[in-house]
Amino acid sequence: MQIREANHSDIPGILSVLKASLGETSSKKTEEVWRYKHIENPFGESLVLVAEEYNKVIGVRAFMRWQWQRGEEVYSAFRAVDTATHPEHQGKGIFKKLTLKALEFGKERGDHFVFNTPNSQSKPGYLKMGWKEVAKLKIELRALNPININKQFTYHCVGEIASSDNLIASFFQKQKKTNQLFTPKNLQYLTWRYINNPLQDYAVICNKQYFIAGYVKKRNKFKEFRLSEVICTTNGKKEAKTAILQLAKASGAQVLSIASNADIQFKTGIIGNFGPVLTYKAINLNTPELLNLQNWRYSLGDLELF
Repeated sequence: MQIREANHSDIPGILSVLKASLGETSSKKTEEVWRYKHIENPFGESLVLVAEEYNKVIGVRAFMRWQWQRGEEVYSAFRAVDTATHPEHQGKGIFKKLTLKALEFGKERGDHFVFNTPNSQSKPGYLKMGWKEVAKLKIELRALNPININKQFTYHCVGEIASSDNLIASFFQKQKKTNQLFTPKNLQYLTWRYINNPLQDYAVICNKQYFIAGYVKKRNKFKEFRLSEVICTTNGKKEAKTAILQLAKASGAQVLSIASNADIQFKTGIIGNFGPVLTYKAINLNTPELLNLQNWRYSLGDLELF
């Protein structure tokens, strides 16, 4: 078995392994989606490793490139995302071998850390390889009309993304003053992340006062309207809240969710560690304070799977 860094010609083989291992139900597994996530990402191309036997891909491990920033310091990070082993080759430790080799590449190239929000099944494997638990994400939940059953919600983008240029630039400067870790955002990132995303449709409203992106997440017995991104001016908070509640009502959801550290909060909301567990693995960094969730200033869109 050979482990090597993947190239673009490996995409068909990678997709074949993903489909064989994970099926088609969890997410779309097409070349368009793969290129969106791992090649067109404004933070750069992913670090992708494959395990190969007899010139055939039998395993894949993708570290999606990301950035976090604190003050003026920018960290080169990875999101541990797509990984799969062909069913005929499971039990050979391929996941661990690929992951450890990816960490070696990151070490050699000066990258700083890896983060992800693994499920309960995959988390123990990460912890054995040196990942650390930070905490469950803090989320604010606000109840909506429990009998809201609108099923005709249509995703669309209202406004021109260019109109939010000054808003996003001001937000970036504001984030730098918090001394917390944040994802640096610009119009290119927001367009890629929310408007051109082939994996998830988002309802987006963008103007000079606020940028909002959200979607409906179906739970067992109810629907949640998740606010993945909310950026607004101080003077635009009232109008942004109104727009959010209108969207949530139109969506037919019974609960609204938003990151607890967002600029907008709701008086009737409750805050708690309701989100998935954030895990972290240092590569070329000695900052134990990042194991404290209070040092992360995140939107739900920064950390949710997509």
